[in-house]
Formats: sequence, structure tokens, C-alpha cells
Amino acid sequence: MANIAIAYHSGFGHTRRQAEAVQSGAASVAGATAKLYAVDTLDEAQWAELDAADAIVFGSPTYMGSASAKFKAFMDESSKRWYGRAWKDKVAAGFTTSASQSGDKLNTLMQLMVFANQHGMIWVGVDLLPGNNNSKGSVDDLNRLGSFSGAMAQANGDQGAEAMLESDLKTAAHLGARVATTAQRFLRGSL
Repeated sequence: MANIAIAYHSGFGHTRRQAEAVQSGAASVAGATAKLYAVDTLDEAQWAELDAADAIVFGSPTYMGSASAKFKAFMDESSKRWYGRAWKDKVAAGFTTSASQSGDKLNTLMQLMVFANQHGMIWVGVDLLPGNNNSKGSVDDLNRLGSFSGAMAQANGDQGAEAMLESDLKTAAHLGARVATTAQRFLRGSL
């Protein structure tokens, strides 16, 4: 059984909704479990659960072109785990949301990827071709923002999380399922 942890920060609820979609996708894979962890409220027991997970999916809103300060604090706080190689060879992935179509979200995903790589983790990206990039495309296409490094979402700054596009949430769910499937393959030794 693959145990998937989703470690995220959400300032206004949008990234939490994206995290819930990742969780749903991961849990949809037979033999996988998935649990959410808000990084700004972790206790020692929850840190231990992250250590025991087979995969950790990291999520942060993109603020000013990078991960939020609260997510960065979590990254810094993980240094004892980095030193002890507690997360080495775990599967990792990432997701982010911002109000702008670009918002420099790629920079946040790269920051999450470098963080995972420093921990010795194995990064899983999005395997979907870009959507909404031709005359027959629409905002309803999965991977409509065209990211391969992780799941991206765009949420209007003047609307709550309930107004997020389903296509972005389905893309996040697809990433969650891919992470769970990959983690299971690692556990079986079939990669």
C-alpha cells in the first residue's frame, strides 16, 4: 500500500482546494491512501507521518514569483530531515496556484523541485500534453496552463476557492493519481 502525504500551505483556500484534488486523485488509486498536512500547523506526530510516507506532494501558492513564506518556513524547518536523509528516495511532486495566468508559477514549481532534489527525492511531473493551446482548445482542457513540472492552477484574485476551474482541479487529481501509481511501482520494485 502506498502512503501519500500532501504537504501544503494555503493563504486564501485556493491551494487547499488544489491539495484536496491531489488527495482525491491519489486516493482513487487502488491500494493507496492520501492525507493532507497544512505545513504551517505541523506537530511532531505529523512530521513523523511525513517521514513515514512513501511519497510527499508539496503545494504552495505562488506569491511574488515564489513559494509563500509559510511554505518556505516549512522547507527550512525540514533541515534536520535533510541532514539525516529521512526523505531520500521518496517520490515527490508539486503544485501551485496564483491569480495570474503565469504569475511566475514555474519558478515556484522549480523551487519545490530543487527542495525535493536536495532531500534526495524522486520528482514526478505532469505527463499530460498541454491543453488550451490551439483553436480547438478550451479552458476546460486538462493541463490548460501547459506545465510539465507540476500541476498549475489559476484562480481569480477577486473570487474565492469555490470559483476555481474544474480543469485545474482535475489536473491536480491526475497528478495525485500519477504520484500514487509511481509510488506503488517503487514499492513493488517494478521501476
